[in-house]
Amino acid sequence: MPTQGPSAPAWRSDELANPHASEEKPSKVRRMFAAIAHAYDLNNRVHSLGQDQRWRRFAVRQAQVTPGDLVLDVACGTGDLSQAFAASPASRVIGLDFTHEMLVVAREKQRGHSGPAAAKITYIEGDAQCLPLADASVNVVSIAFGIRNVADPRLALSEFARVLRPGGRLIILEFDQPRNAVMRWFNTFYCARVMPVTATWISGDRSGAYRYLPASVGTFLSREQMTGTICASGFRDATVAPLSLGICVCYRAFRI
Repeated sequence: MPTQGPSAPAWRSDELANPHASEEKPSKVRRMFAAIAHAYDLNNRVHSLGQDQRWRRFAVRQAQVTPGDLVLDVACGTGDLSQAFAASPASRVIGLDFTHEMLVVAREKQRGHSGPAAAKITYIEGDAQCLPLADASVNVVSIAFGIRNVADPRLALSEFARVLRPGGRLIILEFDQPRNAVMRWFNTFYCARVMPVTATWISGDRSGAYRYLPASVGTFLSREQMTGTICASGFRDATVAPLSLGICVCYRAFRI
């Protein structure tokens, strides 16, 4: 029987042809992120060439946060986007993730930052598809590099709409395929050949997390499919802003 610990391979090679089709995707994703939590931030900085924090700052600006706003940061991971929102005029930020080990790192980072911004954040464990919040209770819902990791993105989007107040803002950061052919070739080569090797070495990971990443991006919804799905889930005026030549995109929409 194969080992089921957090460092055991989470994905078979045949499953990576389309990891979104796996019925075991939630448990595999949780095991995977539990295994890489300790090195997640370092790998993000190294393999985005420091751009990941710039993408998060852009997302916060797109959210048009005003004083008194309550922000829900779904799939918050180690808390980078939650921290960026805490530096905005928001009155309170809830960071939610379903991987306990990621939240351990987020809370450690929070304890390392004193001051009013850090005090705004509350981290909770929960599922994007069944949010533990009341209807129409938040002003902003964000999710950075997490929507493709949930089992049913449409169900998650419906939950985001449920907890948002009318006119509330939805912000989604996600990896994408650049539209420029040369940039797309380079990005595919880097993500499929270089990054899995170097990121695995940095993290000491054996779960296959960094083989899953390019596979999950390449088989996820296109920009057009994503904006259509957003608008079909209770939102209006969905837009997409390419970042870093289309390696990353930021979706924004408003709750109807």
